[in-house]
Amino acid sequence: MTLAPEVLDTVALQRRTVRSLVATQAVGALGITIALATASLLARDLSGSDSLAGLAQTSQVVGAAVASWTLASVMASRGRRVGLLAGIGFATLGSLLCVVAGAVGSMTLLLLGTFLVGAMTAANAAARYAATDLAAPESRARDLSIVVWATTIGAVLGPNLAQPSARVAVRLGLPPLTGPFLVGAVGMAVAALVVALLLRPDPLLVARSLTGGAAPQRRGPGGVLTGAVAVMRVEPLVTLAMTAVAAAHAVMVGVMVMTPLHMEHGGAHLHVIGLVISVHVLGMFAFAPLVGWLTDLLGRPRMIVLGALVLLVAVALAGISPRGSSWQVFAGLFLLGVGWSFVTIAGSTLLTDRTPLTSRTDVQGASDLVMGLAAGAAGGVSGAVVGLLGYGWLNALAALLAAVVLGAGLAAARTRQ
Repeated sequence: MTLAPEVLDTVALQRRTVRSLVATQAVGALGITIALATASLLARDLSGSDSLAGLAQTSQVVGAAVASWTLASVMASRGRRVGLLAGIGFATLGSLLCVVAGAVGSMTLLLLGTFLVGAMTAANAAARYAATDLAAPESRARDLSIVVWATTIGAVLGPNLAQPSARVAVRLGLPPLTGPFLVGAVGMAVAALVVALLLRPDPLLVARSLTGGAAPQRRGPGGVLTGAVAVMRVEPLVTLAMTAVAAAHAVMVGVMVMTPLHMEHGGAHLHVIGLVISVHVLGMFAFAPLVGWLTDLLGRPRMIVLGALVLLVAVALAGISPRGSSWQVFAGLFLLGVGWSFVTIAGSTLLTDRTPLTSRTDVQGASDLVMGLAAGAAGGVSGAVVGLLGYGWLNALAALLAAVVLGAGLAAARTRQ
């Protein structure tokens, strides 16, 4: 069968879009993940309290939530490219503010910087959705998962640069823990350059033109929630997908942010902590293409259920791990990433499947907002839980959230049937 020229052009454009997003994620992920292994440690040093150490990660997660809401509105009127550039630009500025915060000893400035760095997380999340704008429904999960997978390149490399970047900071006369933020700013700047040069034409604007839909008028961020709620009222699967993705993200963030402190209290060195975070990130992203293929093959709800079961095993292993370095913490953090990957890819694809093109930026932005707020709450509470009850209890509470993911996946399966 011979395809029409416009179909061929669309297929070629989708391939080019995915390649551009892969390049963006590869370098942008280094910028955001290199600081994950040390952000809580820098916050602990500046605040002088273990209980407040989780605030840096919480600020970043809340920043990601706010940015996802705002970027969704920008993308609705200006397209994916402008929205991604805005998010990456704010994040670059935030990373530099974190360097200044460490140099002057300001916890307040650190929280402001990590809040802005959260815009990079929002941009990364939006990039996965950009891969679905021109994707065929039967391969939508695979295209989305390829962009998620690309994060592996920078995300695994990033935490392992914690020690070398600390030495760079010392040579520049800065505190060692500011080094990851300095290197991160460089990675984010490169990601912005990739988007500016390669993400042309804009996939969302092309998709709208192909369906005969004009871009919506410019509006305030409040329009995102209004549009999302309108879809959720008629599509229960959208609500269930949002619930699963948000709860899984809260499980992942709540446990991950306090693992460096749990290990440091047992005498683990910085390079070992960085290795554990790298293994965790490997689980999050490295198997994404396989997860995407399985999601297209087995169905979205079934993969959400499988992801929830993996999360339950992960928090069980992490919860029984002794302080310091152990096989349990390595295995637990790895499976924590794998379970997150299952739920995030399947849930994001299900959400996109059930949302009209005209409302997708609204629903996707609202989902990332809810996901960020849930994870921000989990990250903020995690420090207090560990301080009062211990790391094991933190994982026990995370298991309750994993059960919410399981319930959402089972309900989605019943609803789809």
